[in-house]
Amino acid sequence: MLTSRTFLKRTRAGAVVKVVREHYLREDIPCGAAACRLCPPRPAGPGLGLEAQPSGAASSLCPGPHYLLPDTNLLLHQIDILEDPVIKNVIVLQTVLQEVRNRSAPVYKRIRDVIGNPEKHFYSFTNEHHRETYIEQEQGETSNDRNDRAIRVAVKWYNEHLKKIQDEDKIQVIFLTNDRTNKEKALEEGITAYTCEEYIKSLIANPDLVDRLACVSDEGKEIESGKIIFPEHIPLSKLQQGIKSGIYLQGTYRASRDNYLEATVWVHGDAEENKEIIIQGLKHLNRAVHEDIVAVELLARDEWVAPSSVVLQDDGQNEDDIENEEEKENILKTAVNKDMLRPTGKVVGIIKRNWRPFCGMLSKSQIKEARRHLFTPADRRIPRIRIETRQADTLEGQRIVVAIDGWPRNSRYPNGHFVKNLGSAGDKETETEVLLLEHDVPHQPFSQGVLSFLPKMPWTITEQDMKYREDLRHLYVCSVDPPGCTDIDDALHCREVENGNIEVGVHIADVSHFIRPGNALDEESAKRGTTVYLCEKRIDMVPELLSSNLCSLRSNVDRYMYMIHTLILTRNPRCLYVDFNRFLSHRLAFSCIWEMNHKAEILKTRFTKSIINSKASLTYAEAQMRIDSATMNDDITTSLRGLNKLAKILKKKRIDNGALTLSSPEVRFHMDSETHDPIDLQTKELKETNSMVEEFMLLANVSVAQKIYDEFPEFALLRKHPAPPPSNYDILVKAAKTKNLEIKTDSAKALAESLDKAESPTFPYLNTLLRILTTRCMMQAVYFCSGMDNDFHHYGLASPIYTHFTSPIRRYADIIVHRLLAVAIGADSTYPELTDKHKLADMCKNLNYRHKMAQYAQRASVAFHTQLFFKSKGVVNEDAYILFVRKNAVVVLIPKYGLEGTVFFEEKGKPTPRLDYNNEVPSLTVEDTTLRVFDKVKVNIMLDASNMQHQKIRMVLVEPKV
Repeated sequence: MLTSRTFLKRTRAGAVVKVVREHYLREDIPCGAAACRLCPPRPAGPGLGLEAQPSGAASSLCPGPHYLLPDTNLLLHQIDILEDPVIKNVIVLQTVLQEVRNRSAPVYKRIRDVIGNPEKHFYSFTNEHHRETYIEQEQGETSNDRNDRAIRVAVKWYNEHLKKIQDEDKIQVIFLTNDRTNKEKALEEGITAYTCEEYIKSLIANPDLVDRLACVSDEGKEIESGKIIFPEHIPLSKLQQGIKSGIYLQGTYRASRDNYLEATVWVHGDAEENKEIIIQGLKHLNRAVHEDIVAVELLARDEWVAPSSVVLQDDGQNEDDIENEEEKENILKTAVNKDMLRPTGKVVGIIKRNWRPFCGMLSKSQIKEARRHLFTPADRRIPRIRIETRQADTLEGQRIVVAIDGWPRNSRYPNGHFVKNLGSAGDKETETEVLLLEHDVPHQPFSQGVLSFLPKMPWTITEQDMKYREDLRHLYVCSVDPPGCTDIDDALHCREVENGNIEVGVHIADVSHFIRPGNALDEESAKRGTTVYLCEKRIDMVPELLSSNLCSLRSNVDRYMYMIHTLILTRNPRCLYVDFNRFLSHRLAFSCIWEMNHKAEILKTRFTKSIINSKASLTYAEAQMRIDSATMNDDITTSLRGLNKLAKILKKKRIDNGALTLSSPEVRFHMDSETHDPIDLQTKELKETNSMVEEFMLLANVSVAQKIYDEFPEFALLRKHPAPPPSNYDILVKAAKTKNLEIKTDSAKALAESLDKAESPTFPYLNTLLRILTTRCMMQAVYFCSGMDNDFHHYGLASPIYTHFTSPIRRYADIIVHRLLAVAIGADSTYPELTDKHKLADMCKNLNYRHKMAQYAQRASVAFHTQLFFKSKGVVNEDAYILFVRKNAVVVLIPKYGLEGTVFFEEKGKPTPRLDYNNEVPSLTVEDTTLRVFDKVKVNIMLDASNMQHQKIRMVLVEPKV
């Protein structure tokens, strides 16, 4: 049956046009019930459909067999309930799915996953194309009212339809809605309807499920005082008008980790003025949560403030103590130099909430048998959340997940609900799960759909595979990596050729041969974006068969490679005859080639797909030992010495051009072989071979960047490092002045030269400290599409163009670069998404986010294992250097452990010492002792486990004594 849908649409020019679309209605769409013989068989697809005899939780309201049918708002707000294993046999209408898709992409993905789970028996019913359930929108009826009516029509049809099934136990369809009007209309029409709360509370054997109910209305959940704490949010329509007219500014809200009464809003758009706005004080923060998109109103200039140097944590239990908050806000308001004042504003409305489920711990109420408790998130940037639970005794001391439901004006904290229990706090597995969830690291096992696109084993190279490849297995190629590395992306070779020049090859695993565009494996890799390395485990971007086997360039295995062979060219470059009988246990890979003279000047560069055979998989230490050995002169060692010699020349050239050599302390844990607890903690020692590999990876990345940009000026995926704004360097310049040193920051070259000259014969560690501090001044490097930007410069490397090509096993950006390069040299074909700059720009946005989150997760893993290390050490006394000075604390670095921590001078229950903070020096005088940046001090280090939620390394100043 054919009908038509008519609607009016306004064009960009402002004209109104009438649009008529054909809408097909069918009678053969199955209801999904396994017991139904009236409908045609259900087509193959995700899930198993509805059970013939519905299983699941028994309900006192609905004792008979029943299916559930939720409306849109219930699905949007109560997805945590619907995901619970107890809830089965749910009909999800097309009307509801379409609305959810338009309103919340994350919830839409979650419900699609539930529908695809065969154990849940969720069924998606296409009611908008069924002849008996499709309805037209009536005159004067809103779209929302029409959809509500369509849902009720579908419920009635289902109940009538299921009555026709000849079965002793008649199955009923229960309509679930939290919309009071919709429920009343359903009851008037003879439909059995309940709110979600009514139905969940009726479940006889699952009382704990009530805790997972989202608080969809703030009525009755507001704190008893009823006192208005926050200003009202301006409606979205008025906000949009205000942003358009310039009254308000739109930006991303970033809460402070160190001060819960302060935040920054990064304003969207290209305007340089007022790019960063400070928000201070509870009322001005106005219920915004970290990463929300907010509208901000700038305050008058005489109300502008400076970023606070006070460290304030929200540790109070009394949620009504607003006077105490006002006292803390007064601490922020101290006299400051006018030059330090920054644009200051207040949040007037929320444009988009970016709430997610939060990990943390329950702060149990001190009132006996109370149901209302505060939840303290693991992330200090997130406010505490008020939840109701009957499981407080069970959940105390556990890591749990909580979701925010709303934040009324008269509540100090947002309202939320319990989602799930992760396990005991302090347990290694639990804490790892927490840090992965908190940093949004996709870590679920690869699905069967993804794994189905892996090559079938045993895998061999075919004649088709060899079509565009060179056989380079005769070359003495080796890899140099950290100990225990199994996902080896890169290998190198170096040899002298007949004309006296040098041939250098950088060979990179050809992952793009296995991961083809658009399939499930490609989509999953793109979503993950990067491999995440934790202290004890690795979260792979690609399945292990690729990362540690087929693509890994381990020695003594033939691998398929994409080699950017910086060919120090032979006179007779060969595309060799290939004997396929030699391919017995082959794996796929990728390769590439340059020609250099002995001054490391590139004479020729070419790119080719190839086959290599790595002759040695070495650690940095093993490679260094070969280079330094007086007795080893084999081909691999000779190659390494040639590479090392050239790398030193390349590095000097880079530094002479203005490249920065910065420092960041990295630590390595030595684990107990049985308990896997850390037994030693050391800073990583870097050898010449680290620098050797780095130089050739950088050179390969620059060469490939230029090649793909030349071929695809609009579609090249590149990486840039923006120059920091001058204000970023203030702390570095002031700190250097305290040691009578001048740091010039007008260019990267001037900065590099200043750092090289910043030496002190009596203080050899000073230069390292300055480089660590310089690292903190830098901006984040980002991926971008060349057609969407005109600033390509990489500030830190002093390179006009750069990309990532050398790590495709662990970075998805490199896979895209490989595909572009393969098309550029005629080794592969293109596809639409590869030459769509808007899609590439969206991909870059995700890659930048995933890369940033991976870095944070790695740091969190190091912090947790550092706590484990000091847990068994008791109190440790060590030398430290002051890195930063705050109003009430100093941040110190302990070189022995590469460990950073904060020494506070205010302790609960102890008299507060006299503190005098000088921002110009910068310095902090505690009583009569003055502490400055870079001062050497002694500290006691211990684990502070008094707060189970935020266990931390506590540092106490020992020398000088204050």
